[in-house]
Amino acid sequence: MKLRLLGTGDATGTPKVGCSCPQCRHARENGLQRLRTSLLLEHRGSHILVDSGPDLRQQLLAAGSPHIDALLWTHGHYDHFIGFGEFYRVQDTPVVYAPPSVLEYCSGFFNFLPFHGRSVPAYKPFSVCGVECTFLEVPHPPAYTCGLLLCQGDLRIGYTADASPGFPEESLSLLEGVDLLLVDALVPSTFQIPKHMNYADARELARSLNVGDFRCVHMSHHLAWDLPFLGHDGETFCWN
Repeated sequence: MKLRLLGTGDATGTPKVGCSCPQCRHARENGLQRLRTSLLLEHRGSHILVDSGPDLRQQLLAAGSPHIDALLWTHGHYDHFIGFGEFYRVQDTPVVYAPPSVLEYCSGFFNFLPFHGRSVPAYKPFSVCGVECTFLEVPHPPAYTCGLLLCQGDLRIGYTADASPGFPEESLSLLEGVDLLLVDALVPSTFQIPKHMNYADARELARSLNVGDFRCVHMSHHLAWDLPFLGHDGETFCWN
């Protein structure tokens, strides 16, 4: 199985339009960027997309133009679902799996496309292309938001983009000891954003869960480029 970070940025991406902060200048000068956060999971020739942000076309081209067999939506914020429209005249639209309220809200934006949705409540495992998937609730007020546990054999991957500290115990239990955790780290440790984790929060969550490895995702332009454990666009993880 293979996992690619299609994007690791927040809603505005990095470099941010019109910004001249040190991180944005460094990005422009060195050809770096953080596209909106999304994941691509490949297993036995099938491809599962996790979230579909507004950079989806660019992300799929960079990943070699894979055919997407299924899509998982975590919540109804623009930067996590609006790119579904990029499937128009490109391929048959993939089946979309999402928690009930998320599916109902997001699907209403795409009446120009054939839409095939599967409503799955949090904490109920379901199989997609041979991968066991479970939505798990995370705090991201006021939007109802879920993370994911992705399992194949003994491999366990957790994804918590867009979350604040204070996870439900049931979600923490599912994420305990995952091989790889992808975790929201919107801002530096000196910042406090009510509905997101900062870099220190992300590191503490990974430590408390005793994970095998972790990467920060959903990062804003405020986060320096040289901190440990930051994910980067195009980073790929492979397992036998």
